[in-house]
Amino acid sequence: MNQSKVVLFMKGSPDQPRCGFSRRIVDLLRSQGVEFSSFDILSDESVRQGLKVLNNWPTFPQLIINGEFVGGLDVVKEMVDNGELKEMLA
Repeated sequence: MNQSKVVLFMKGSPDQPRCGFSRRIVDLLRSQGVEFSSFDILSDESVRQGLKVLNNWPTFPQLIINGEFVGGLDVVKEMVDNGELKEMLA
């Protein structure tokens, strides 16, 4: 969760997302000019299950900023819309 300032745990990779939610959050982050690293949760079941418990969030994608869980697609979209994401990354 601390491999970079912004980490996206998603299905697939940013260039080849494996679900629509992951594709949309990648597009959203890229449209905001956010630099991020990613982890394909389909490649490691223990990471996938562990993050669900650790973050108390049952679905993916999950966005982590500065080691803190932020939320999934809907939360991130709302943060973009109200300017919170830019503030958090400043």
